[in-house]
Amino acid sequence: MKNKFFGKRRKTQEDSGRDSPSLAVQTRSPGGYGLLPFQENYLPQSSGELRLYRALREGVPIIDAAIGKLLRLVGSFQVCCGNPAAGRALADFLRNVPVNYGGCGIQAFLTAYFAQLLTYGNAVGEMVLNSAGEIGALYNAALEDVEFKALSPLKMQVCRREQGQSIPVDYPELVVTTALNPEPGSLKGTSLLHGLPFVSAILLQIYQTIGLNWERAGNVRFAVTYRPSGDGDRALAKERAKQIAAEWSKAMAKGSISDFVTVGDVSIRAIGADNQVMDSDIPVRQLLEQIVAKLGLPPFLLGLSWSSTERMSSQQADILTSELEAYRRLLNPMLEQICSVWLRLKGWDTEFRVEWEDITMQDETESANARLLNARAAEIEARLKGR
Repeated sequence: MKNKFFGKRRKTQEDSGRDSPSLAVQTRSPGGYGLLPFQENYLPQSSGELRLYRALREGVPIIDAAIGKLLRLVGSFQVCCGNPAAGRALADFLRNVPVNYGGCGIQAFLTAYFAQLLTYGNAVGEMVLNSAGEIGALYNAALEDVEFKALSPLKMQVCRREQGQSIPVDYPELVVTTALNPEPGSLKGTSLLHGLPFVSAILLQIYQTIGLNWERAGNVRFAVTYRPSGDGDRALAKERAKQIAAEWSKAMAKGSISDFVTVGDVSIRAIGADNQVMDSDIPVRQLLEQIVAKLGLPPFLLGLSWSSTERMSSQQADILTSELEAYRRLLNPMLEQICSVWLRLKGWDTEFRVEWEDITMQDETESANARLLNARAAEIEARLKGR
């Protein structure tokens, strides 16, 4: 469907100059765009890497919990427009726009977009136009369905994968993309889980070993030993061993309680009762410390009751606030692109800005006391200057 804002037009000399900043890049390898990260058909991550990060979230609950908390802690926003009528209409659109399969509101789109960005390092979304030429829905695209092509070191093209081919999208202005901390000269973002597969594999191996040990030690196994005392007993040892085994199995059968009676030199002991299971607290904590340090969340938010003073918790909350503000700055261009396209399609040419809600990680009482002390200090300073 052609749209008056996205229809094709002739390329003028001015447009050619606008698309030519790649010619000014002097630090680019002279081998062309087929080298290193700028492949002709470049997928942000391989399908195996995507499955690996997805498996990490499924296999290590603390990783999935951390991403879920970051999604909620990043908060919500509102858009302030210079035109009040445009602002009210835009707010209504952001509140009621359909998202994916049955979702509603820009917050649903933002949550899925941010989760994809944190998990895989890249996120792709699309503004879907309706028959009236307006944004009718927002869609979170799967990374397996898209490819990125580097047209130049400063220009990227989004393509869809169709029957093994890369087909450029018709209206790239309707597609939003974000990369998380990409390496210099690369289109590929860095997942928040980058560096965790090795540590997580060791942690899961410890958990699996603990499960096997409990399966062996929890379901007690017994060793029944029969020692023949004379030649007559040795001659009938095989038959008596079978009889003892049958009676022991009957006595230990599931759902039945019975006594085991035998004659002769028979000893019974629990297998593994003398073995001591290795202490896993210290290695598990060391591995969890590495994971928590990479995720950027304070341990107490993930249910880890490690020793922490009140002062330390306050500092950790301040660090988390700066992390969330960095994520917000990363998401702002995507939100501004959606709002800008919607306003242009509606015929409004007005300035706007995205304002996020304040991040309140501190206690309200402490915040009020801090404001009170600052006000008193300002009053005293004004009084001294007036003398």
